[in-house]
Amino acid sequence: MTHPSTVLILGATGKFGHHAAQAFETAGWSVRRFDRKTDNLTPAASGADVIVMGWHPPSYETWEAELLPMHSAVIEVAKRTGATVIVPGNVYVFGPDAPEVWSETTPKLATNRLGRLRIEMEEMYRAAGVRTILLRAGDFLDTRASGNWFDRFIAKSAARGSIAYTGPADVPHAWAFLPDMARAAVMLADRRDSLEAYEDVPFEGYTLTGQQLARAIGKALHRDVRLTRFGWWQLRLLRPVMPVLKGVFEMRYLWDIPHRIDGTKLARLCPGFVPTPLPVALRAALAHQLPEAAADRLAA
Repeated sequence: MTHPSTVLILGATGKFGHHAAQAFETAGWSVRRFDRKTDNLTPAASGADVIVMGWHPPSYETWEAELLPMHSAVIEVAKRTGATVIVPGNVYVFGPDAPEVWSETTPKLATNRLGRLRIEMEEMYRAAGVRTILLRAGDFLDTRASGNWFDRFIAKSAARGSIAYTGPADVPHAWAFLPDMARAAVMLADRRDSLEAYEDVPFEGYTLTGQQLARAIGKALHRDVRLTRFGWWQLRLLRPVMPVLKGVFEMRYLWDIPHRIDGTKLARLCPGFVPTPLPVALRAALAHQLPEAAADRLAA
């Protein structure tokens, strides 16, 4: 009898980890959800074929102290166990001078603090020789209120007919629907033995300007949705009392520069991957913000 493969999910209550756990279970894997309060990493990883590194420092101001040690601990365990590590990557590494299309070959030119930390983290995996799949995506669309840019700032008034967009209305921006990203992670995990030791895999998701996003949300909600400009001045006033906003402003340029993620590599590695249609993804991402009756109508 063939036993299912085993995956250890670190950060199973977080944004990516939550969806990864669901996706691996749906695919028939044996899923272990790590509990920081009671579990120890080394025994928890024993026998795991894959480790999903969903841990993340709680806020930008703790990145310098916590980001690299977190990943270093996972690398050491993966060395001992031989597990493949799946890391959700972001686009911080490219910097404001990057070309418009971002792929696995795009130079990582970030010079800001957060971007350089992410570059160093990625290089740790490459240098360690640990089998690693880095799945790189843009801003998240989640199916629950998880504090991401979309539900916390942009779309919180979508049900009332407006979105507060955080960048110029005509600049393309990359988005990733988390259930899709998690499904892609499972497909890559299934192919891990045929991959290179270190795979940087861009996840294309959706590329939308602010105007296109407003129209797409309107189509998903079956109503007109107007685009307004997000009030960055409000966050600027809070900077003296909210240290986390230093990082928010450090990464603000990502809303101002046009970009899209090239999905060619993922299509080659996982030709069977089919993304969720944008209207379906947006309805799922908006459902928790709508009155219950309206959410039920969208789901019908």
